[in-house]
Amino acid sequence: MFILTLISVTAAALLLAHLLVLRRELGRMTGQLRRYNERTTGKKLEVNLFDKRLESLAGQINRQSDLVVEAEANRRRTENELRQAISNMSHDIRTPLTSIFGYIQLLEVEPITPEEKREYLDVVKNRTKRLQALLNDFFELSLIESADHQLKTERIVMTVLLSDTLVGFYDSFNERGLTPDIRLPKEPVAVYADESAVRRVVENLLINTLKHATGQVSICFKRRETTAELRIVNEARDLSDMDVRLLFDRFYTVDRTRSGQGSGLGLSIAKSLMNKMNGTLTAELHGDNLTMICCWPLWSPGEAHPHYR
Repeated sequence: MFILTLISVTAAALLLAHLLVLRRELGRMTGQLRRYNERTTGKKLEVNLFDKRLESLAGQINRQSDLVVEAEANRRRTENELRQAISNMSHDIRTPLTSIFGYIQLLEVEPITPEEKREYLDVVKNRTKRLQALLNDFFELSLIESADHQLKTERIVMTVLLSDTLVGFYDSFNERGLTPDIRLPKEPVAVYADESAVRRVVENLLINTLKHATGQVSICFKRRETTAELRIVNEARDLSDMDVRLLFDRFYTVDRTRSGQGSGLGLSIAKSLMNKMNGTLTAELHGDNLTMICCWPLWSPGEAHPHYR
């Protein structure tokens, strides 16, 4: 009887000691978490007690803290991008508007010749077209990135679509004195995509190439194991690694003065459309050559393809 009582007392004492240690450890963890939340320390929770469940709890709390920090960083980055986008858009809208207003004043006030009147009207018309193109691009990007915007998925023979699109750019390349090296496979290659979206992506990439290309231009399309890949390579000696990392950002232009005719949205639109089609669009800089790489999922008869967002 005495032995049983002794065992019971010993067990109760050990349990009490364990509870006291556990309570002390929880108090210490609470203090650590409070200091971390108050930003007085960047040190995460540590558990000195050998308790798997408590260690697991501390690990989950640390993970949640990481997620909160990451979410806050993403929020700040998004806010900065939005502020920069608004600033850039305001600049791009204000410039043609100021020019339009100035020439309208000249037309109203100055005694001008018929030739000068036609010249001023041409300038107003061109600035209006630039403003319209900018607003159309901004509206299109907003529409594409909307969760409600759906794409129509179907089988598209890319070799035919690319041939047709490239023919339409023949005169533009010729005017720039560029003769692209075009390589398309002889056999048809089909992808699972939205035809209008694919055309828009390819056109935007070609327009970007025409604006900035110098020297040799290479356009190569080929079938990979699970994707169809389009590569457009051109000389871009003025580009830096930072430029390439920012190419797909909204309103980003290599022209630091933003004096060109582009809105800085063409590549953003192309990137968003590729994401909608479960494809990829990336850029790489190798020496003085910029490479744009587009990949679409191949068409596989009978395969259940995911619906696009």
